Amino acid sequence: AWLPHVRQIAIFGFVLLILEMLWGRAALVVFAVSFDGMPDFAGSLSKLLSAEHLGFVVAYLAVAAVFAGLIFAISVIAMPLLLDRDTDAVSAGLASLKLCLTQPLVMLLWGVLVATLVVLAMLPGFIGLVI
Repeated sequence: AWLPHVRQIAIFGFVLLILEMLWGRAALVVFAVSFDGMPDFAGSLSKLLSAEHLGFVVAYLAVAAVFAGLIFAISVIAMPLLLDRDTDAVSAGLASLKLCLTQPLVMLLWGVLVATLVVLAMLPGFIGLVI
């Protein structure tokens, strides 16, 4: 199923790579705007989550939500379309986006379910992500 569609799958993967790189750059910008320099690592998580840096946490999570939502919206059904139908990467991404726009509650529920399962898999030391 992969070989006849490998070119379109690669194009779609490249689009996801570009979005991930933009996400990383946006996160870096939020970090750079929020802090003067590199913080020390001693107690960095507790310092980061303190009330003093609440603006950073909110901005960082907002940027993450925008990019995660966009990536979810264009890829939720794109890969099955690329594998099972004779379609191109752009059409698959647009079909996925159209589905998310026409069925927002169903897609929101699906996204929350997937995110919850990933978080549950990470709780026991990431062992749940092995399978």
